[in-house]
Amino acid sequence: MPMSAHWHSERGDPPPKRVRVVDDTITADVAYRLASNNSALLYQGDFNNARQLLQAMTRRAEKKGGGEKTFADHRQAQQRKARALSQLLVQVNADHSVPLGRAPDVSAACAHAWGPAQAEGRVVALRELLGVMSAFEWRKKGVEIPALGPAPNNRIYPHYGVFSPVRGEYIQLVASTPLPISKQLPYIAFDLGTGTGVLAGVLARRGLTHIIATDQDPRALACARENIGKLGVAQHVNIIATPLFPQGKAALIVCNPPWLPAKPSAPIERAVYDENSQMLLAFLSGLSAHLAPDGEGWLLLSNLAEHLGLRTREWLLSAIASAGLKVLGRVDTAPHHPKAADADDPLHAARAAETTSLWKLKVDAEKPAGDLSITGHLT
Repeated sequence: MPMSAHWHSERGDPPPKRVRVVDDTITADVAYRLASNNSALLYQGDFNNARQLLQAMTRRAEKKGGGEKTFADHRQAQQRKARALSQLLVQVNADHSVPLGRAPDVSAACAHAWGPAQAEGRVVALRELLGVMSAFEWRKKGVEIPALGPAPNNRIYPHYGVFSPVRGEYIQLVASTPLPISKQLPYIAFDLGTGTGVLAGVLARRGLTHIIATDQDPRALACARENIGKLGVAQHVNIIATPLFPQGKAALIVCNPPWLPAKPSAPIERAVYDENSQMLLAFLSGLSAHLAPDGEGWLLLSNLAEHLGLRTREWLLSAIASAGLKVLGRVDTAPHHPKAADADDPLHAARAAETTSLWKLKVDAEKPAGDLSITGHLT
């Protein structure tokens, strides 16, 4: 019987061309084979069985992987896996209910991710719906950030689609590095690409009272405003929508650009992948025009890209110099996240050698900024 439904994909995937209706009788082997051949599977049965089927398909996808020798191989394997697993679909009604047996109430989670209920329902990948549910739990529970002070008022509540600050080492660098001494009055700080607002919150907790936090993503802006309000520092932080730099100059400009120069394959990956190092280069090229005379730019950057062969240290230093900047110093820290110790991770060797750094940059009065059309790194 022919049927139609509104298609929804946060990844921007096109609607499937072939859709099969399946139920609890389908096996994981058959489901994975069909999904790998680009046949979408609209599940109509028990929700828990659908979730178990997705888990079984994930195990089969992971068995197909392994043996990747380069980062490009790893990315291609991950994308193939994502495409296959995104073929298992479920219907979500207009009121954000899921018409499957034993389906949980996901209405609040869907409303937070997608907005109010609409006139019609939608079909989404089960994997994406589970991501919506997981993100809602993170938003309710929050992420404890020790650099924000003692509990309980030290949590950040990430929104759906906004990168969660689960890696604390770069946050601790901002919390512990001595602030630059400046004659600027009032002392102004910029937090570029604020995301959840965590770094703006840390700067406010350090006593700065004039902070401008910027982002261009509507979800990030809403998330940052909520978090800054919950931290009780809204009077010290002005959150504005702009691609990167606001107007004016600052004694301190902090930027934590995506660390890997590669093309994101989904919106959430824009916090990890910076195609052609666009945000990094934009930060470096605009820094000298926005720093107060005795101000500092703090670049937060992992060297994981160097260990993966995506960028060299020479390239980074050349980009800094070409922007008319000089390095005042660098503070390094080792990663503490679980993947750094996971020997089964395909990128384990690079992750184990990774260092996260806070680069202290200043305008080099002897070297005016040049052309930042830097070459010599791979994407």
